[in-house]
Amino acid sequence: MSVKEPGIDLAPPLRSPRRPSLKKDELLEKAFEIFVEQGFERASVDFISTSLGVAKRTLYLRYGDKESLFRAAIERAIEVWILPIERLREAECDDLKETLLAIGRLLVGNVLSPAGLRLLQLTNAVSGQMPEIGAHNVHQGINPTIAFLAELLSRRLGPQLGCSVEAEEAALAFLNLVTGPANLVAWGVRLDAQFVDRYVQSGVRLFVEGLVPASADANVENVTQENQRLKVLLAEAMLQIDTLRQERVINASSSSS
Repeated sequence: MSVKEPGIDLAPPLRSPRRPSLKKDELLEKAFEIFVEQGFERASVDFISTSLGVAKRTLYLRYGDKESLFRAAIERAIEVWILPIERLREAECDDLKETLLAIGRLLVGNVLSPAGLRLLQLTNAVSGQMPEIGAHNVHQGINPTIAFLAELLSRRLGPQLGCSVEAEEAALAFLNLVTGPANLVAWGVRLDAQFVDRYVQSGVRLFVEGLVPASADANVENVTQENQRLKVLLAEAMLQIDTLRQERVINASSSSS
């Protein structure tokens, strides 16, 4: 039996309740959402710490400054958003055209997903002052896809394609052809699912028939038809862009009056 000595309090001191600590992934995810909603400039460290329920001192200890926190949040968002190569590999079938169409639909769907659009809008907004953010996005998000596509094209087309450098260039051309709707959406153009799918199909046809012509006459006719389809799609997109610009001018005039 222990005896308490006079004047000595053996009870543990009372501690003030601590706020629950956010895990790293959860903190970066919530910080990313704040940057999307507020923008990099408007989202102060004070606002972020208050919104997250985290002490400002904790943010500085973990990340040093707001820019480092922003970079960490972007990097994690890319890691979560990026389409695993295994998903692309599962789309391969015996028909190269059908394979590329399935891959193109996967890629465009991923870019136009809510997570992809948020990432695209935020990186575009800061690309001028932080060009390395865009470079990191390309390195982490696009390069693995290009490597996969280059390997696929080299394996399926062999001598028809040429060296590995040409395979990578062809892979990049494919991405540019099928992911065009993402650039339009970045301008604020609203695209319906049918338009996007027609765009992807036309891009795949033009890409494949340009690489593997069936015959000289057939190739000229097919390329002409695909060029005409793409011109129609682009004309529709430009019309939407002009309409959007006019609406912005009208809204700006109304606001200033």
